Amino acid sequence: MKKVSKLLKRVLLAGVAAAMVISAAGCGSSGGTQSTSAIDKIKEKGVLTLATASGYPPYEFVSSADNGEVIGIDVALAQKVADKIGVPLKVDDMAFSELITTLQSGNCDIVIAGLPETEERAQAVDFSKVYLNDKQSIIVRAEDAGKYSSLSDFSGKKVAVEMGSSSETVARDEMPGADIVSLSLISDVFLELENGSVDAVVTGEVVGKQYMISNSALTQLDIPFQNSDKPASAAVQKGNTELLDIVNSVIDEVSSDGTMDSWVEEYSQKASENAQ
Repeated sequence: MKKVSKLLKRVLLAGVAAAMVISAAGCGSSGGTQSTSAIDKIKEKGVLTLATASGYPPYEFVSSADNGEVIGIDVALAQKVADKIGVPLKVDDMAFSELITTLQSGNCDIVIAGLPETEERAQAVDFSKVYLNDKQSIIVRAEDAGKYSSLSDFSGKKVAVEMGSSSETVARDEMPGADIVSLSLISDVFLELENGSVDAVVTGEVVGKQYMISNSALTQLDIPFQNSDKPASAAVQKGNTELLDIVNSVIDEVSSDGTMDSWVEEYSQKASENAQ
């Protein structure tokens, strides 16, 4: 009986040891419970997908000189992030108002589109450091410039803004009595102004200058907003700290070595040439 008992113990111990080996192997395999990092997922996919909204030069715009590709400061920044990860960049162009929901749904990896962080947006996605700070501005037809000397002069006037933008927020908050017209595309916003369908446009100074270069009939007013800052940050999915750390490191790099300043100059020039 003792021999049988010892044999039984050996069998049981061997079974337990085998089960532990199988369990350990399962946890380390791709079919186990080990999670794949966000960066590994991007590498497995083989591409970093950027969601942006063109028509917002020099941040992003469709370049006739580059076979209709979307180029600009934001695309250059995204390319740097893709290079850091070691994958190609894919650019998905869409309406500005669709960017956050596209990111939340996982249909892109990152949003860079001159996008300011807001309290509401920060509840849905995570934001990087500010990579470029612009100022809100008012653009009107040059022939109408003499009509306006303060924000209150826009009461009863139609003011066009890009839907979902910080310019829309500041216009609604600081232009009492104005009829705010929100449109999906910034290009349509300026088209409405040029056609006389609206009286003014509120947008960032950098973007406004590009449209004034292409149309000398437009001018910028020297009327400040109280909340004039228009900071731009990149956005990633909520909790994706691994990708966010890479984005922030790239922003630090291009901000400190002068690359960002050179991009602003380069793409402002390209946008001007593209508009002619």
